[in-house]
Amino acid sequence: MAKRNIINIDQDKCNGCKLCIPNCPEGAIQVIDGKARLVSDLFCDGLGACLGHCPKGAITIEEREAEAYNETKVMENVIKHGTNTIKAHLEHLESHGEDKYLKEALMYLKKQGVKDPRGDKGSAGHDHNHEGGCPGSKIMNFVRHGKTPAASSAHKEESELGNWPIQINLVPPHAPYLNGADLLISADCVPFAYPGFHSELLKGKVVLVGCPKLDDIAKYSDKIKAMLKDNDVKSVTYAHMEVPCCFGFIGVIEEAIVASGKAIPFTEVMIGIKGDRLK
Repeated sequence: MAKRNIINIDQDKCNGCKLCIPNCPEGAIQVIDGKARLVSDLFCDGLGACLGHCPKGAITIEEREAEAYNETKVMENVIKHGTNTIKAHLEHLESHGEDKYLKEALMYLKKQGVKDPRGDKGSAGHDHNHEGGCPGSKIMNFVRHGKTPAASSAHKEESELGNWPIQINLVPPHAPYLNGADLLISADCVPFAYPGFHSELLKGKVVLVGCPKLDDIAKYSDKIKAMLKDNDVKSVTYAHMEVPCCFGFIGVIEEAIVASGKAIPFTEVMIGIKGDRLK
């Protein structure tokens, strides 16, 4: 058991305005029965991106003891808010591809004698075509089969993207596609500048995208450390532009590898602003 920061929503102050919803990158907050609810501790990073958007001051950061990704503890809180919150939580786990935690949640409900509020859909198993959760952060793992030869002689480029989401802010540290992955961390200008991005850099890799100049590098540092520590990442490649601001990620990645306690191979690829591969 360790202490960590996590948001707290004062239900008496909350007026259900929804202004906090689009500012929660992990999609941990939903408005249910007219009130903002933290539907899962699992996805709250405690960094407070939603804090300044609440006009009633209902959202605060508190430090409390929380077991890392303990679904049983999460369900103990969720079940208190009733059927709608339970349903939202289960759909939230399902939309993020967290099958392991979904099974734990359903097991907890069974022990408590509570039916799956998703009804036939829930009992049928994992139907991922529901409308719950944030579509922009729904975790997807694309299986790309053998390429079909093009009908014409013209060469057709095909995407090598195999995971979603790709923005570092939106990817939870325990996203299932991270385990066993060759990880490509790309500065977000690289795919625009380098014509061989898909065929040479992305193929066979899980990609994360961010900007070391415009984004919160401290937040990225914490998330990448957690990703490398909690998953069996086979290798890390960092693709960046030749401009000075892009080099900020190198130290972050190297520090994260050291913090993981693992000997993870690290490769750096540098792209020139004219699209040539420099390193």
